Amino acid sequence: MQTLVIVTHPDIENSLVNKRWIQELNKFPDQYVVHQLHEAYPNGKIDVVAEQKLIEQYDKIVFQFPYYWFNSPWFLKKWLDEVLTHGWAYGSKSGYPISGKKVTLAISLGVDEEELSNTGKYGYPLTELTRPFELSFEYVKADYRPIFAYYGIEYNSSKESIEKSVKLYIEFLNAL
Repeated sequence: MQTLVIVTHPDIENSLVNKRWIQELNKFPDQYVVHQLHEAYPNGKIDVVAEQKLIEQYDKIVFQFPYYWFNSPWFLKKWLDEVLTHGWAYGSKSGYPISGKKVTLAISLGVDEEELSNTGKYGYPLTELTRPFELSFEYVKADYRPIFAYYGIEYNSSKESIEKSVKLYIEFLNAL
């Protein structure tokens, strides 16, 4: 069974980690379908019906993105607002088409993990900062799973570190 990986990265060509993750996923087309939102919709206009049909085809969905300003890139929020509509994703007449699907996040972060902790520089762990995603997917009855996070890219973007992230990401996806 394939996993749908929805990538939201506004500058994928200059990405270090997300670009490398995509390259690795594309080596296994029988396991992963990579759907890049900025590539699919360069004008920012989302084909909602096409996206809904795409979501309906997969039982495992991963939202992959870099962490910007303690959130996802804006285009992912736009996607969520436009695609997960009342009457389709939720509501008494929706049928909850995402119900039971495994959904998770795969996030690359510039900061170190210690900085995103109760005692760290920013005072909150990533699981708290991503709680709106968890609540949103629980609301549409998805099986929201623990996230994958790769920290410290700002401080350590060596080839070795990036390759380590690839191995960890694939292991995470295989266990999903």
